[in-house]
Amino acid sequence: MDNKRALLAVVLSLGILLVYNQLFVSHAPPVVPIATQTSEVMGQSPDAAVTSISPSSLTPPVPLPVMASGREGVDVVVETSLYTAVFTENGGGLKSFKLKNYTAELAGDSGEQELVVQTEFNELPLYFSWGADPSSAAIPLYEADRTALVVRDDAQTLTMNTRLPSGVVMRRMMTFHPDSYVIDLEVQVSNGSTEHQVQGAPFLRLVNEPFAENMNSRFLFTGPAQYAGGVFDQFKVADLEDGKIEKVGVFDWIGYEGIYFMMAVVPGAEQQTVSYQLLDPLKKKVSTTLSSGAVALSPGNIKSYSYSSYLGPKKLEILKGVGSNLSKAVNFGFFDFLAKPMLFLLNFIFDYVKNYGVAIILLTVLIKAVFWPLSYKGMKSMKAMQKLGPKMTQIREKYSDDRDRMNREMMQLYKTYNVSPVGGCLPMLAQIPVFFALYRLLMQTIELRHAPFFGWITDLSAPERLFIGFDLPYLGGLPLLTLCMGLSMFLQQKLTPQPADATQAKIMMFMPVIFTVISIKFASGLVLYWLVNNLLSMLQQYAINKAPD
Repeated sequence: MDNKRALLAVVLSLGILLVYNQLFVSHAPPVVPIATQTSEVMGQSPDAAVTSISPSSLTPPVPLPVMASGREGVDVVVETSLYTAVFTENGGGLKSFKLKNYTAELAGDSGEQELVVQTEFNELPLYFSWGADPSSAAIPLYEADRTALVVRDDAQTLTMNTRLPSGVVMRRMMTFHPDSYVIDLEVQVSNGSTEHQVQGAPFLRLVNEPFAENMNSRFLFTGPAQYAGGVFDQFKVADLEDGKIEKVGVFDWIGYEGIYFMMAVVPGAEQQTVSYQLLDPLKKKVSTTLSSGAVALSPGNIKSYSYSSYLGPKKLEILKGVGSNLSKAVNFGFFDFLAKPMLFLLNFIFDYVKNYGVAIILLTVLIKAVFWPLSYKGMKSMKAMQKLGPKMTQIREKYSDDRDRMNREMMQLYKTYNVSPVGGCLPMLAQIPVFFALYRLLMQTIELRHAPFFGWITDLSAPERLFIGFDLPYLGGLPLLTLCMGLSMFLQQKLTPQPADATQAKIMMFMPVIFTVISIKFASGLVLYWLVNNLLSMLQQYAINKAPD
């Protein structure tokens, strides 16, 4: 077994990675009915003020048209150092959320990254309804206590109030923190009637479509996700095509994640129900609704619901600072335990060199140095196996009709020359987990998004193209770095001991071409790693070939 077979194993492994989400993304359990719960009222006896009831017995509040008060709802702009958010009085939801530190596209004039793409009031993030599901509840018109809010040194709160014809009064209090993507939301529902009891259950809703991200999005997961009971679950669009999925439990967070950005809601430490529903298969539009037990409010009583939300980048250090296990959203798959230490090293190196392309090169050199003794031993073994090629051919020809005798003679040959037939393969197999981890790391870490290297390589998270004055069919520009990677693989093949089997040797001749074609659509940061790794392997092989036997 030789290095070429190991390279073939790596390419086949890459094919496995391309269908990775199909194999390792967990599927949702059967639909579970909504659970009821006991609620408490601020400052009053729970038994006297609030009664838990079955959702099926709810009497929804009288519908309230958006224009009921005779005025149009206005937008409220909230600005912090990290984002500009726009809330609307029409339903109280989040109409826009633009990240100041991230542009939508690489071009500087593309504008800030927008996380909200919905326009219907009852589909906006953080839309809250009480008594009826958000898709069917009347949209209330709130009145905000201000029309603009600037958050600099201290946390500030935006308050919105509305009163429904049923007597239900809802107050939304959204608290914004300086230098944080977290928004705290408290909704107080009170019975403003003096005569009758009102009944209802809370619903908080997110409706999302995939964020505008790079070409790698088709290889990586985008969609609703949750973390509960120490388990991280993701739900693909295909999971929702057969109908709504409901899960019941105590959730650390629920939300929607893309490759680089996410929205998440952190509910209270109570049992909740989360409903995931596909609204538009073509747009991959998904509704995520969080609800809890229904209650009955006596006149003058109040029920308070508290949530925290996170809208921002999937950057590990930021998510760790938020807590609530949000950092679990940064997940590099089966070899996550290897990828995260390498991400730490990548960022550690970047802090000194200030260029992620250079950091990738140095990280590759470091990894290669760690595996150098193992790789050296494997290559020496392959070289020894190559020298035994003629003797092995003689044995095959001499005992072609007696397979058992041929195997015994082969084993005796290996023993005589102290050579292992798998000595060249096992060191390569030991490095495959690292390859897998780096593949996921370099494909999806937000640190590489729009990060330049040099020259024409201006975005390490996207395929590189050198524009040559005219567009090439299918490619646009010239994938120069990818072609260099393919050439390095070809030269590496020439330096590596050739397999004795002629058919295998011919197959290996096409490997650089196949690998280059596969890599054309991959992130330039990943291609850069492969190129540097190939060059270091060539250097190592050259040293072995020149070394005395």
